[in-house]
Amino acid sequence: MTRSSDRSAFAGPVLITGCSSGVGRAAATIFRASGFETFATARDPSTLDDLRALGCRTLALDVTDENARRAAVDAIEREFGAVGILVNNAGYGQYGPLEEISLDALRRQFETNVFGGLRLSQLVLPAMRRAGRGRIVNVSSVAGRVSSIGGGAYHATKFAIEALTDALRPEVEPFGIDVANVLPGPIATRFEATLLKNIPDTGPQSPYTYFKQRLAERMHNFLNPQKFGVMSAETVARVVFKAATARRPRTRYSVGFIAHLGPIGRALTPDRVVDVMTRRKVPVERK
Repeated sequence: MTRSSDRSAFAGPVLITGCSSGVGRAAATIFRASGFETFATARDPSTLDDLRALGCRTLALDVTDENARRAAVDAIEREFGAVGILVNNAGYGQYGPLEEISLDALRRQFETNVFGGLRLSQLVLPAMRRAGRGRIVNVSSVAGRVSSIGGGAYHATKFAIEALTDALRPEVEPFGIDVANVLPGPIATRFEATLLKNIPDTGPQSPYTYFKQRLAERMHNFLNPQKFGVMSAETVARVVFKAATARRPRTRYSVGFIAHLGPIGRALTPDRVVDVMTRRKVPVERK
């Protein structure tokens, strides 16, 4: 038996959210190539045809829909008894000035980035506990360690994931279940396009018109694949795989130069200095 099939037998089936693109798609490819029974999911399963051709099982899963969440978990448990590895990857970035982000938009951000993954964890845990083993990998972000101007809504969800993971991990460890966080720095994916689309358009009279223009420029440059520190989805997916398959995983995996050094630099810099530095990068024009 190969090493990959050993790991597959030890871990059981893998359920990955947000596989229509980016890290989720790359992770599904890696898990399947390594011999895991891999369930790749997305809101629109037609986006998963290439993963199906690679041998992945595909399911429709909107992580904000309770019926869809239950159906996905039930389908796997009926066949395999328990989900072996859950990778909570689905998410998007809601950017813009906090004054202009509606509470409905903020709720959608939390429903997708936080509550969806937490609820899936709640659904898979009983069967994992009965099996006496399991692994949950949450794809967080350096944005869960360092907050930045214009990204308050998105960063709040990632801070929440960090807090929930640190609380959940010791709660379930006695049952043979491990929980790990993967914190990437900037990644070259479709994340940028969604981010830019979600910056609120409140018209030319907004006091933040210039700020939002500069924020869009800043994020476009920050996520430029040619920029130093910007990684591919495959780079992050390999770390997700490591976090999911290590016999004794670390609690937290920072991925990339920015994810490693960003929190250290932020901790050593006074708040007011950070405020001045970030306002220079994304200035607010007084009207």
